Amino acid sequence: QEQMVESGGGLVQPGGSLRLSCAGSGFRFDDYSIGWFRQAPGKQREAVVCISSADRLTYYEDSVKGRFSIWVDAAKNSLGLRMQDLKPEDTAVYYCAAALSCPRLTADPTYWGQGTQVTVSA
Repeated sequence: QEQMVESGGGLVQPGGSLRLSCAGSGFRFDDYSIGWFRQAPGKQREAVVCISSADRLTYYEDSVKGRFSIWVDAAKNSLGLRMQDLKPEDTAVYYCAAALSCPRLTADPTYWGQGTQVTVSA
C-alpha cells in the first residue's frame, strides 16, 4: 500500500517555528519529485517547495523562501519541512506529496498525505 503520512502541525504564534515530517511507504521517494503543498480554506492548492526529480533542484515558493527549508532522507523514505518566522498567512493544511514533476505536485500528485493543520495566530 502506497501512502504518505504527515505529522507535526499545530498552533504557533507569529514568528514561531514548526517542523513537519512525512513518512512514505510503498514507493521510493527517489523516483519522484517530492515536496509540500498547502491549502488554506477556500483557496487553491499552493506549492510550497519541491525537489525536482529531473535535476534535483529545489524550488521554494517566493513567500516562504528564506523561512522554510526542506529535507529528505531517501534511505528512510522520509521528508520534512522546517518552518521559521511563521506568519498568519502561512495558516493552511500542509500536505507532503510525490509527483512525476514539480509542476504536477499540486495539479496531479501521484501520492499525497491526509494533511496536517498549521495555524499561525497570536
